[in-house]
Amino acid sequence: MNFDWALVGKAVPLLATGLLTTVKICSLAMLLGVALGGLLGLGSLSRLAPLRWAVRAYVDFIRGTPLLIQIFLVYFALPVIGINLPEFWAGVIALGLNAAGFIAEIVRSGVGAVERGQSEAARSIGMTHGQILWHILLPQSLRTVVPPTTNELITLVKGSALLSVISVYELTRAGQAIIAVHFAPFEIFLLIALYYYLTISTLAWLSRWLERKLPVW
Repeated sequence: MNFDWALVGKAVPLLATGLLTTVKICSLAMLLGVALGGLLGLGSLSRLAPLRWAVRAYVDFIRGTPLLIQIFLVYFALPVIGINLPEFWAGVIALGLNAAGFIAEIVRSGVGAVERGQSEAARSIGMTHGQILWHILLPQSLRTVVPPTTNELITLVKGSALLSVISVYELTRAGQAIIAVHFAPFEIFLLIALYYYLTISTLAWLSRWLERKLPVW
């Protein structure tokens, strides 16, 4: 079999367009995931039992169901109750809600890993639960939380390939469109894999760089 270098040259800019959409979707989804996941993680540490149970139910649902089903729920089920989302925003919300469930657990475990004696010392000098959380637990858990959070971003980028099933023109969908015309799956899927590899390698490098910059408590 001859490797079609001419097709690869044509496909590079087309796949780059799909990659740009992937980056946009994943960036917005991660912002949503970090914001919502952070709130849920803090909610899981609340003294209000109903709030903790609600967070646990959400996290269990996200962790216990496939991402593909969650995408279908956002894109196909929400219109039943009158919420119609374009493919792009359905992808952002589905990925963001998925990431939030995992980030909530990352925050909960990261804060819980801080030595209990520090909380007890803070309470002994009259600090409230909120002050302890904000001024003592969260800053010290940051170095623990960042690596798994960036790993979740990497997982998010790889999971974004599933958005091709709802016709989002991201990297994988762009490759499928090229294959449908030129019937050269080997070259195109190899090129798609290279795009994902370079993107994820860059994210992994940024994660290590950020971890080195964080203060050691």
